[in-house]
Amino acid sequence: MKLFVGLGNPGAKYAGNRHNIGFMALDRIAADHGFSPWKSAFKGTLCEGRLGAEKVLLLKPATFMNLSGESVRAAMDFYKLAPADITVFHDELDLAPGKCRVKAGGGHAGHNGLRSIHQHLGTDAYARIRLGIGHPGHKDAVAAYVLHDFAKADQDWLDDLLRGLSDGAPALADGDAARFMNAVALRTAPPRSSTGTPEKASKPAAAADPAPEDTRTAMQKLMDKFR
Repeated sequence: MKLFVGLGNPGAKYAGNRHNIGFMALDRIAADHGFSPWKSAFKGTLCEGRLGAEKVLLLKPATFMNLSGESVRAAMDFYKLAPADITVFHDELDLAPGKCRVKAGGGHAGHNGLRSIHQHLGTDAYARIRLGIGHPGHKDAVAAYVLHDFAKADQDWLDDLLRGLSDGAPALADGDAARFMNAVALRTAPPRSSTGTPEKASKPAAAADPAPEDTRTAMQKLMDKFR
């Protein structure tokens, strides 16, 4: 059994925030792969289903970002999971918008959700899916930036990324990070055809019917001109 955790803040006020891209990823996976309805559990909302041959739990902590670890620890203890069974989807300031990276272990890099999970699991030995949202350019602007909704201009790349995450979810559950990343790339950076299909030659415009021969005499043409 695997546990996928999406990080974000609960409530409609935060639903479209950049900080909530982890929630968005799990919502897309659940919808695309026929998971059970969401239910309240472990200080969050939980649903379950199968990705390939693997049973997978999806968890969205409802503790707010800074206390995410409480929810993750409760679910991990109940299902007797190890940190290696857990994958966390979260926003990443240090990646360009739409980029995705898989990371195993390592520090929390100041991300409050990861910091809380570190504290409650007592280890960093869980996988992370780092989802690029870009950086506002100055550290003083970070809080407002992550707690602001994605712009309308972001919607195309965001949808491509979420679709790619869902496409690759079975590979991720199976532990195949390379195949997962390939599925994401096929959505976010689809390959161009090396041969290219030549454009069909446009049909020539139909030739106009020839004008009927003018059989009038010179006098008749002159008289018609002044009618």
